[in-house]
Amino acid sequence: MKEITYLKYSSLTGGFVRRSIGNFLGGQWDNESWGRYWGWDPKETWALISIMVYAFVIHSRFVPALRGKWIFNLMSVYAFLSILFTYYGVNFHLVGLHSYASGEANSLSWIWMSLLAISFIGIITYPKYKKHFKK
Repeated sequence: MKEITYLKYSSLTGGFVRRSIGNFLGGQWDNESWGRYWGWDPKETWALISIMVYAFVIHSRFVPALRGKWIFNLMSVYAFLSILFTYYGVNFHLVGLHSYASGEANSLSWIWMSLLAISFIGIITYPKYKKHFKK
């Protein structure tokens, strides 16, 4: 548990840095291409949301109620789901400059199913974590 938490923390930190640099460079590219740094396109907005989700998960260790390994690992799975939505959901379900969709937002049930599945697995695993790892 200790090693996987360390690995996830390192991966989240590296991903946070890379996503932040990519978002900044994307803004520079937008300015050169379209004459503006930010356009509130769904892809740009969800890229920012995923950066904020990663920042929240990384900095949650400073909140006393969120310091445990179990909650950190659960939040990191939710953070990965936000990345999946940024790449898959925005491209194929939301209409914008960076998408291939025509607005079929009614087929987003996979998000709710994923959230429910992650929550269910989290509820099942907490008693074992509390019994074996929490002191």
